[in-house]
Amino acid sequence: MIDATVGSHTRYREILDEFGVGWMAGDAKRMAAVFTHDGVFAPDPFDAVLRGRAAIEAYWRDVPLNQSEIAFRVGEVFTVGPWFAAEFRCTFRRRRTGEPVDLRGALFCETTDGLVSEMRMYHHRRVRESR
Repeated sequence: MIDATVGSHTRYREILDEFGVGWMAGDAKRMAAVFTHDGVFAPDPFDAVLRGRAAIEAYWRDVPLNQSEIAFRVGEVFTVGPWFAAEFRCTFRRRRTGEPVDLRGALFCETTDGLVSEMRMYHHRRVRESR
């Protein structure tokens, strides 16, 4: 388990950066790789949680089919022992309609051995007006 040192803060930033790069590339396998094999992902407080890397990867598999022009940014990472949290913003264009979408929220994560054992995502999605 990672302890509350400067190194853990750096590792948590790496996890978020890797997750974001995977999202922007539409690479579900890369996104799932930041999780432990039995990791848990809660994509929304009202959705069922996903358990295990395979389920998490399957959840993100349709990203390249539905989203284009993806930009993912994450703010300051706040850490306490094996937990970290950060705000994020993801903008993309819906492939089917061309609508620009602005997704803003927060990620709350627990880690084990340098990987995410649980990630909870809270967000709000807004369709922006096209220009």
